Amino acid sequence: MRNDLTPQEVDRVIEMAWEDRTPFSAIKYQFNLTEKEVIILMRSLLKRNSFNRWRKRVNSGTSQKHIAKRSTEINRFKSQMQRTITGNKISKR
Repeated sequence: MRNDLTPQEVDRVIEMAWEDRTPFSAIKYQFNLTEKEVIILMRSLLKRNSFNRWRKRVNSGTSQKHIAKRSTEINRFKSQMQRTITGNKISKR
């Protein structure tokens, strides 16, 4: 696990990893974590059952975590409540 992430950033990475429509490339862009590093982070911080559920969900057909597996019908959705996120800066509500 990388030590240069703050607890708030780690929480955000976990939140983004659980979201079905947030691709690994978005996590890579914002936190410079590869898919493999996200898996290691999730394995180390989640309970075993939670991690297994997450992996099963990511590898299922319903998850859109991998851009290559995404349907072309999916466009980027941005909630009106969401502020701009740039680089490693996390928006606050």
